[in-house]
Amino acid sequence: MSTTATLPSPLKVGVSRAKIEVKEFFREREQLIFTFFFPIIFLGIFSAVFSGTDFSGGVNAATYFTPGMIASGIFLTSFQSLAIQIAVERDQDVLKRLRGTPMSPQSYFIGKIGMVLATSILQFGLLLLIAGLLLGVDIPTEPEKWLRFVWIFVLGTASGSVLGIAFSVVPKSGKGAPAVITPIVLLLQFISGVYFVYSSLPTWMQTVSEFFPLKWLAQGMRSVFLPDAMEASEPGHSWQLGTGAIVLTVWLVVGLFLAQRVFRWTRRDAG
Repeated sequence: MSTTATLPSPLKVGVSRAKIEVKEFFREREQLIFTFFFPIIFLGIFSAVFSGTDFSGGVNAATYFTPGMIASGIFLTSFQSLAIQIAVERDQDVLKRLRGTPMSPQSYFIGKIGMVLATSILQFGLLLLIAGLLLGVDIPTEPEKWLRFVWIFVLGTASGSVLGIAFSVVPKSGKGAPAVITPIVLLLQFISGVYFVYSSLPTWMQTVSEFFPLKWLAQGMRSVFLPDAMEASEPGHSWQLGTGAIVLTVWLVVGLFLAQRVFRWTRRDAG
């Protein structure tokens, strides 16, 4: 009497794959520094450099820059991390070998997104711990603000992840992926209010940044971690949460469409 083995569901395989992805993430020293610890290190540096600067609303430098660093961390661990990782895996034929296994494509992407969620949450927790205990940042206690944080975090992580998956086809090789992707991320950080007071940026720069998700992710985080009185200093004298939600959702949809259309399991020279 023969029996047929029941294969595990794509979700179960994806969760197992996510655990492997997280372990591999933390084994890569360069990746840890430039994606996981980068915002934390920069928050410490900016807090020291601008310690004597007076920000509107009576907040200190650490408090003002914390939202931008949280947004930057989400973007680094989603868009940048996935775009570089997948490009490297494709170049090394890892994707080709995985495609030849019983594991479904859905499980592979569940694993990647699970890795992004896990590393983003860990990074956020560590950054908030350092900001609150060492840098004197007041952590919000209002439930409404934390509910706001959740939907901004989910939309930002989701849009960054699908865009990273789609953009992974742009680098011609895994070795050259950081040189292609990192400058783009740095440029967006500079024009999106991560490293500067957003309202002090030139008007044309603010206009350009409004087309990209990092600006709205950073502004949304400012609405969570900065005093309500500072809303008046934002362009338009508003946190513009509705507009931010729309822009992030549009990028999520665009990223999903592009990822489905352009994603490749093999290198370009493989045909």
